Parts: sequence; C-alpha cells; structure tokens
Amino acid sequence: MENKQKTIIVTGASQGIGAGVVQSFLDRGYNVVANSRSVSKSEAFKASDKLALVDGNIGESVVAAKIVETAITKFGSVDGLVNNAGIFFTKPFTEYTTEDFKALSLVNLEGFLYVTQGAVKQMLAQKSGGSVVSITTSMVVNPIAGITSSVPMITKGGIEAVTRSLATEYAKEHIRFNAVAPGIVDTPMHATNPKDFLKTLSPMGTISSVEDIVDAVVYLTEARNITGEVLHVDGGAHSGKW
Repeated sequence: MENKQKTIIVTGASQGIGAGVVQSFLDRGYNVVANSRSVSKSEAFKASDKLALVDGNIGESVVAAKIVETAITKFGSVDGLVNNAGIFFTKPFTEYTTEDFKALSLVNLEGFLYVTQGAVKQMLAQKSGGSVVSITTSMVVNPIAGITSSVPMITKGGIEAVTRSLATEYAKEHIRFNAVAPGIVDTPMHATNPKDFLKTLSPMGTISSVEDIVDAVVYLTEARNITGEVLHVDGGAHSGKW
C-alpha cells in the first residue's frame, strides 16, 4: 500500500504497541487517527495536521462511528486500520464470571466489529482497496501451561477466524485482512514479571520488543499481495513444544 496521503486508524493507541504503531506510521508520512479511552489526555501524542485523537471505548458503536467519521472529515479517506485495542487477564476457567466475559467481548470483539465495519464501508466507497491488521496472540494456537487464559482466547481466536473469513470475502475488492500474533512483548503489562522466566516461553529464549510488533504491523499493512495471514512474532513459540 502506497503511503502518500494515506490515512490509517489505530485503536488502543495511547501506550505500548499502539503508541509505537501510531509513531511509526506518522514517521512514514501517513495521516493517523488514534483512539483510546483517553488518548487526548495522555502524554503520548498531541493532535496535529497529520494526527487526530479520538477518545472513547472502542467497544461502543458510537465511538467507532466517530473515529471513522473523523478520518473522513479531517483527512478524506480510510485506507488502513490497526485493531490493537484489547484487554487480557487470566483466571482458572471455572472462575471467569459473566462480567468478565462481557468485558472481554466488549473490547476485543465489539471493539473489532464496529470500527472494522465502518472502515470497510468507506474502503468500498473509495474503490481503492485497503488494509486491516488486527493484534491477536500466539497463545491462540500455543496454549502455555500455567497461563489460564481460556476465555480471553475465545475472543482472540475469534479475531483470527474472522480475519481469514473477511480476507476471502473482500479479496476481489483488494481489501486485505491480516493479523499479528505476538508472544511475550516487553510492555508495561510484564513490568513486574522476571525476565529470565519470560525468556523460557519461546524456543529462541527471546522477548519481543514493541518495535518487533510494529514492524510486523507495518509490513502487513503495506504488503499488497498478502491477505488472510496470521504472522507470529513470538520467537517460534507457536510451533509447539520445546
């Protein structure tokens, strides 16, 4: 995907992977619409002629509509979308509550659904193709003993499934759908976890940096002949037992 005058939406944009994605696309000359619950109040970014900030819960349809509308009114197009917003927590399977499931579904599934529908409608109207890249996790295909994340994996596995379905549904329109599946990433979520232990969770014995994930997102956004792909950035953890 050519990056001149292109506009990309990034959700979950105020820190970690999302902030890295926003900065990388700004550096590459894209217009960016960045969203998180309070992205305008964070110290990560300031609005500019190339960057629009939209606050709100991406799981709410009115917020998703506002994000897409902002891209169209401020920049004139929606050419790419990065579905990065998500929540994750672990419990034994029998201890997940109705509230837990609703919270996971709101952000991880509805947060994908509404903004992706809006972005695709605009891409179809533009008739110039587009890209949707979503963030999942390598644990969808490689569960790790001791990390009891079965219910969050319902949502992340769903994103991988819908990515493949949509890649086929919109192939003729050249709207591409791909996903990046990280393993352990050096973000604030793991700030208190021992690094030596985290390194044992991949056969390469490595921890991915934010930049590693950002590079994968940018690659899939701009790789015009790749669709329906789940790119694992996990030091080989998805390949099985080691």
